[in-house]
Amino acid sequence: MEDEADKTKIEEKPKAGKGDVAHLAARVVLSSIPGVGGAAKEIFNAIVAPPLAKRQAKWIESVVDKLRELEGRVEGFKIENLPENETFITIITYATTIALRNHQEEKLEALRNAVLNTAVSPSLEEDLRHMFINFVDELTPWHLRLLKYFNNPELWLTQNNIPIPNFYAGGSSAVMHVAFPELETNFAFAGQLIRDLRSRGLSSTDLNSMNTMKTRSGMFSPLATPLGRQFLAYIASPIQTTV
Repeated sequence: MEDEADKTKIEEKPKAGKGDVAHLAARVVLSSIPGVGGAAKEIFNAIVAPPLAKRQAKWIESVVDKLRELEGRVEGFKIENLPENETFITIITYATTIALRNHQEEKLEALRNAVLNTAVSPSLEEDLRHMFINFVDELTPWHLRLLKYFNNPELWLTQNNIPIPNFYAGGSSAVMHVAFPELETNFAFAGQLIRDLRSRGLSSTDLNSMNTMKTRSGMFSPLATPLGRQFLAYIASPIQTTV
């Protein structure tokens, strides 16, 4: 009986709304005269805790949904075996802490795919997995977008329904500006993106090389390094490539 009563209390627990926040603010003001420590903590928890809990629930649900999809498509893969996979437990825990600090879908998708690839592809070195997840944490969606383009410029243009320019010669930057017109007018930002990718060993190009005169084939040459391609494979969905 006590368990049922406790369960009813939990189920009937009201959710915080605008009125609750206003009431909380009033109580905080009244109680904050002696000192602000407790008040600051209370209002911080009211502002940050509910959205954080919502993020966590959404993230966990999205990962579980994809794991279930994997289970139905990858022969031999069973979710019930994952608790015994120490590498998976470490990676999903690490990825979750990063996911809670992010709201940009491109980064969340990359983290989710990293978790899925860890579940089905145990061959990648564990330290490399950590390095790649750190890259997702450090880099912006623009970095990820540009690296995908660098991996195969011509294919990227085709997949994004952008007409391939009829260049005979020029710099790699000319093709990049066709793919991303906004970068042509934001030189400093584009330069930083390129430097960041190169500094992590994900791209082989720099600003000077991007503007160096090349033949047409040179303009469309892939600029991602082997490490960059490996990183992209790790953050790509294994579901899309699984038959």
